[in-house]
Amino acid sequence: MLTTVLLFIAVTVVRWLRDSGSPLYVADLHVALGAVGVLIGAVLTGLILTPPGRRSGGHMNPAVTVALWLVDAFPGRSVPPYVLAQLAGSVAGTGLARLVWGDAVSLPPVVYGAIRPAATWEPASVFLAEAGCMMALILAVAFFLGHTRYIRLLPYVIGLSIALVIALLGPLSGGSINPARQFGPAALSGQTTALWIYLIAPILGAVIGAAIYHLFMWRFHACQPLTHKLAGDDDREKGD
Repeated sequence: MLTTVLLFIAVTVVRWLRDSGSPLYVADLHVALGAVGVLIGAVLTGLILTPPGRRSGGHMNPAVTVALWLVDAFPGRSVPPYVLAQLAGSVAGTGLARLVWGDAVSLPPVVYGAIRPAATWEPASVFLAEAGCMMALILAVAFFLGHTRYIRLLPYVIGLSIALVIALLGPLSGGSINPARQFGPAALSGQTTALWIYLIAPILGAVIGAAIYHLFMWRFHACQPLTHKLAGDDDREKGD
């Protein structure tokens, strides 16, 4: 449900800001993507803070789900159903936007909100950018999860991070870092040429981020396992 809402709003925002027939049309791509970044970052933070977001964990990104499992903050048995739900929500949200907004969503330059890299960017550059940004995000998430005094700030950090990625990398690599963000739009638009990059690069970045976390945890003892942190929180709550 959360991913459905996220994709519906993402496609809707792109429709209003990039369709030349829209009263909110923004001709400059950089300005438009800056506005998209701010709006999507705010929406993402809001969805995480909703009751369904709090109960489910609020991760609408398969790469984040995989990373949370790898840093021992999420059960492995729940990864497949979460990823399937996220991808299904991506298709559902994109399809819902098509039903609500009609042909305006399917025609250029909106094209279901499908992400496209700049013509000057090679696939290798796009892959590295998408993987690197996800790696950095996972390290930030692991830091806040490992320091429970700051954990309340995590939804805002995630929203701000995604806003910056969209605003800064949107005109270059596409600024997705979420396989679910591109899956539905690519499936409905048929623009699948670079889809493999947007599906694989964030997952690889998440794996590398989790590996770096474990390296610091075990080799340098820079932080404690998240399972210890979470268990300690549960014990304190039971004591209260």
